[in-house]
Parts: sequence; structure tokens; C-alpha cells
Amino acid sequence: MAKQVAHEIKNPLTPMRLSIQHLQRAIQTNAPNVKELTQKVTHTLLEQIDNLSHIASEFSNFAVMPKAVNEVIDLQDIVHHVVALFHENESASITLREEAEKNLVFADKNQLIRVFNNIIKNAIQAIPDDRAGEIDIRVRNHEHRIVVSVQDNGSGIPEDQKDKVFVPNFTTKSSGMGIGLAMSKNIIESAGGYIWFESEYGEGTTFYVELPIYTGNA
Repeated sequence: MAKQVAHEIKNPLTPMRLSIQHLQRAIQTNAPNVKELTQKVTHTLLEQIDNLSHIASEFSNFAVMPKAVNEVIDLQDIVHHVVALFHENESASITLREEAEKNLVFADKNQLIRVFNNIIKNAIQAIPDDRAGEIDIRVRNHEHRIVVSVQDNGSGIPEDQKDKVFVPNFTTKSSGMGIGLAMSKNIIESAGGYIWFESEYGEGTTFYVELPIYTGNA
């Protein structure tokens, strides 16, 4: 439990710091869009702080994570705000394509924020130091579902490790507990969705999150 909480709290801290530093530079240089930037950064930080507060409250019970508190939410909007948090990261260029016309899903908002925090951070960390990172995020509709794909040009996943990606405590990184993707899988499947990936070693990886579109029958 403590490992899971530490992992989830650490995920957004670095991009939150970068967002604040970006805002500080804008203020110091009297950037013309400083007011708009302040509102954008404030909204994103408050959303992440609420999420961190929720995690801390859960941990105070010294129990397993509670059942999802599902509500009707705009998935494309959630992805948009999470991506905004990571935009100031200097390790990779992030492109977001918002193509979905039907965006509503019935799920736990805070849990979905955690899922995309984790996937995007993993994508950034997968970029080798000698490579200009490029991350392409796309939100689209497919039949009666909404699909979010996160594609990176990182190191990729070796063939002999692909079946371990969603196993708790497995990680290819030098830091971290290997809990994030296992937890993300549980969250997405509990919401009636699917999560999977395609990867070519040395070329990059694409993670997919697919959730059913809310139809008013939940």
C-alpha cells in the first residue's frame, strides 16, 4: 500500500514544478499572455492537488484503495489537462490530437487522472538520453467507444518482457516500484474498458486506453 501511494504521489510532482517555473519566467519577463497562462496553470495544479489530497485521504485509512466513485466525465477534457501539466517537460515534445466527438464516459475522475499521469510519464522516461523525444497523443472515437493512444519514440519493450508489463512490481526503470501500469489496468478494466500496448524494441511504444462512451444508462 505504501509503495502504491508513494508511486502515485511522485508521478505529477515534477511536471507540477515545471509548470510553476514556467509561470515564474513568464511573470519575470512580463509575457503578454501571463494572465491566460496563470489561469491555465492554476486550473491544472488545483486538479492535480485535489487528486493528491484524495490519495492521501485513502492512505490515512491504511486499507486498500476504495471502490471507484464513478460519475459522468469528459475523458477528452481530462486528457487535455493532464497533457497540459507535462507540456513544460524538456525531455520530449508532446502533441495532442483531440478528434473525439463523443467524449463522455462513466468512471472515477481521480483514477483516470492517475492512469494518464502514469502512462505519459512512462512515455517520457522511455526516451533515451541521446534522442529527441516525440510523444503523440490522440483521442478518437471508434464505434461506441473512446480511445486514447500515447505513442512515444523511446526504447521500446523487449519481446521477452512484454508479457510482464502489467504484472505488479515489474519495472524496466531504475526507479519506481512497477505498480503504476498494473494499477492502471485494474482501473480501466473496472470501468468497463481495455488497456494494451504495441511496441517495437528500439523504436518506441504505443499504449492504448479504450472506454465505453456513456449513453445515459449507467
